[in-house]
Amino acid sequence: MALYLKQLPLGPMENFVYLIGDSVVKKCWIVDPAWEIEKAWDTATQDGYTIEGALITHGHFDHCNAVEKLLAQKNVPVYVNPHETDYIDHGAPRGLFLDLPKDQMKPVRGGDKISLGSMELTFLHTPGHTPGSQCFLINGNLVAGDTLFLGTCGRCDLPGSDPVQMHHSLHNVLGKLPPETVLFPGHNYSSRGTQSTLGEEQEKNRFLSAPTLADFLKRMGQ
Repeated sequence: MALYLKQLPLGPMENFVYLIGDSVVKKCWIVDPAWEIEKAWDTATQDGYTIEGALITHGHFDHCNAVEKLLAQKNVPVYVNPHETDYIDHGAPRGLFLDLPKDQMKPVRGGDKISLGSMELTFLHTPGHTPGSQCFLINGNLVAGDTLFLGTCGRCDLPGSDPVQMHHSLHNVLGKLPPETVLFPGHNYSSRGTQSTLGEEQEKNRFLSAPTLADFLKRMGQ
């Protein structure tokens, strides 16, 4: 088994777009298609891969503003947590969240799995930044969107955010993964590099290391 994983810095907000797939069958998914989607598409093509689906960590504009361009290029499933689509349906601010017809979205829940070739990816529901935020676990690698960064975590002061849910996601979902799990964040916000491990973050990330909910909320400024 050989994992294909490309981390692509794209756009003016220091986003990371990812290509994840199987190097044997030469197929991949694209994570959070945004900004210069042509560069991601060209990277996959030059590497000999076809894009078979889009994985959305959450519906903020900077993580999905090129979904329509992707679908115009190829009609692929768009995997979104149903809590995110429910949030969109119940009046999330237009222009900030994924705005696609529901029949183009494929709902996935925490614990669901999908495969390409021999590669199996698990969806982890990690609310806090948004109600339907999700992370993707594949072969010991965690693509975390805006749930967990190097040294910090996602904002919890936006519409739909919830710091109590964020604490649960960090400590009871991601915190249960092996410490050697490699972390790939949704933005390039750290001077320490572009990836880390959960073990390193448990030592250096003050939000992941907060011993109690009260400590976490205090560090959040609540």
